[in-house]
Amino acid sequence: MASSPSDAAERERELVRAAQGGNREAFAGLVRLHQRRAYAVARAIVIAHDDAEDAVQDGFLHAYKALDRFIPDQSFGAWLNRIVSNAALDLVRRRKVRDAEPLHDTLPLPLPFRDPAVSGELRDRLTQALTTLTPRQRAVIVMHDVEGYTHGEIGVTLGIPEGTARSDLHHARAALRRLLQDLRTPS
Repeated sequence: MASSPSDAAERERELVRAAQGGNREAFAGLVRLHQRRAYAVARAIVIAHDDAEDAVQDGFLHAYKALDRFIPDQSFGAWLNRIVSNAALDLVRRRKVRDAEPLHDTLPLPLPFRDPAVSGELRDRLTQALTTLTPRQRAVIVMHDVEGYTHGEIGVTLGIPEGTARSDLHHARAALRRLLQDLRTPS
């Protein structure tokens, strides 16, 4: 029998309380629960796999050090993802990452166009187009369109108003449409 969301939330709160009490195994349990989504958040911002791993590691380290300030009745995942997104944004600012790695680990490629003759070109063009967006726009579009976050969740994660997340998504999509318009097939 699968556990309910309330059971999962209570289990998470128990892990947080135990970790706040110094139980390292409990914190490791929190890491296991949230590492995939934390990675997706970081990867959406920095694009490169190695940079995303660095941001996640920095984020978890910062979360561990700040665990005593976390209130267990809040969402640990949202709190952690905000820390990870800040770590990723800091990494972008420090390294000024401009080179992109193929997104095949993040995006379900090839995209629905599925024409083998253009799928490599499409992947390359999409990767290049994503690198022209600001890190926050890139994070918003990947978090929403690939990971399925809501505008509200994106806002909480990135520390921006929900309306700003909506606006960033709109502008990011418009920029991608402009950059990739010649790849569209006529209807």
